[in-house]
Amino acid sequence: MNRSPLHQQVDTLPDLVLAMIDELVTAVRHTITPSLSQKIERVFTTGCGDSYFAPLNAELAFEQLAGLPCEPMTAMQFARYAVGFLPETGRGSNLVLAVSVSGAVSRTVEAMALARQAGATAVALTGNPEGPLGQAAEFVLETAVPPLPAELQGLIVPGTRSYVASQLALYLCAIQLGEHRGHLPKATANKLRRELAHMAELMAHTIALSDKTTRQATEAWHDADQFVFCGAGPNLGTAQFSAAKILEASGDTAVAQDTEEWAHLQYFGRQVATPTVFIGAGGWDEGRALELVTAAKAIGRRVAAIAPRGSALAAHPELDFVWETAVPTRECFSPLLTCLPGTLFAAYRAQLLDEPYFRGFGGGRSVEGGGGISRIRSSEEIDEVRR
Repeated sequence: MNRSPLHQQVDTLPDLVLAMIDELVTAVRHTITPSLSQKIERVFTTGCGDSYFAPLNAELAFEQLAGLPCEPMTAMQFARYAVGFLPETGRGSNLVLAVSVSGAVSRTVEAMALARQAGATAVALTGNPEGPLGQAAEFVLETAVPPLPAELQGLIVPGTRSYVASQLALYLCAIQLGEHRGHLPKATANKLRRELAHMAELMAHTIALSDKTTRQATEAWHDADQFVFCGAGPNLGTAQFSAAKILEASGDTAVAQDTEEWAHLQYFGRQVATPTVFIGAGGWDEGRALELVTAAKAIGRRVAAIAPRGSALAAHPELDFVWETAVPTRECFSPLLTCLPGTLFAAYRAQLLDEPYFRGFGGGRSVEGGGGISRIRSSEEIDEVRR
């Protein structure tokens, strides 16, 4: 198979990290200042779609590296149900990081505006600083990605580049908070930043490791019409992102589930051969993932794993396919690698079916206006905190 537009965009991601890392380090230092950091007692992260999955994946980084409790929420949950009940620990002590690449998603703009109204420190992470989200924020951290190579410009494909940029920015925010608050020594913080820069090399290696096996799985599972992705901890968001790429690229039904919750729910599914992918980083969830691969195979599932090369999960003898990621990597940064195989699989699936991305924006969908009738960017916004 030739490299489809989505494959080609995935291929640009290692260079994207190299192109953005220094600029993001500088931007984060200008935004997450010592005075801001010292008053923060809790972090809330929010967004929609990919811009929610990245914050969900970053929860562990904020808790480990910044030493702060972190609560990721969808923008709907935060704006309509949570913002009125933020901890009363002083004005500005609740840090709200709202992610939106376009800077124009109604729910996320609403969440940012209400966060400020509730007395939180409101920071927008966006590729469009002048957009409605930036206007609603107290501070703006720009995450705009560099232009694609000329041959890829103008093509509308499922998002990957902005997702990686958002992840990088969130990890760097966690490091910056940790350094300013004394949770991380300066030398450790700088080491962590170098690790993030090194992820570019590990991403390139992961693409090389997993490309062939994701193509093989696509061909072997050509008859499937639904897929399940399971992850835990920092890779629950990866499971959701991987399922999202299937939905966007090929239109197949794809479900994301917490690794443990699969055993309580999808385990009882009637469609025996549903392809099921367990995502791990060789971390705290690995023992449970090993058990569930065995359980999934025992009831007839077709099973793959996204796992570090040489890990116990990658070596599980009952797997149909292993989509390997490079090593070594820190578990809290692993979503930068684990997001790649599922996206490659989605690209091959759409190519196999000759399916247009986003259903060709037909049937009431459109590129403009945030998807047409869905009104993602034109939805009515509430303007008062509800309690």
